Amino acid sequence: MSDNNRLVYSTETGRIKEAPEKPVRPKGDGIVRIQRQTKGRKGKGVSLVTGLDLEDAALKLLAAELKKVCGCGGAIKDGVIEIQGDKRDQIKAHLEKKGHTVKLAGG
Repeated sequence: MSDNNRLVYSTETGRIKEAPEKPVRPKGDGIVRIQRQTKGRKGKGVSLVTGLDLEDAALKLLAAELKKVCGCGGAIKDGVIEIQGDKRDQIKAHLEKKGHTVKLAGG
């Protein structure tokens, strides 16, 4: 038998839905890292904030806060906050004020 042989319908209960697995983000070491990246963005730079051990709702609020502080746009992708432009110093100052341990990573 093959591994993809699973039950999808039962005459007693109807269609059987599998519970979707919630993606688990890797836990960080408690240090927030900020790096600048231009790869795959047509030369436009973004500041990536990684290592925040926050839930999605709290991460969204922090991203909104950082966008207001920096005065620019941004997004959240896979638990990483992306802020448009090279705003590493502003982000570092704001996160240190909030009590996080921050390192500037990359070049």
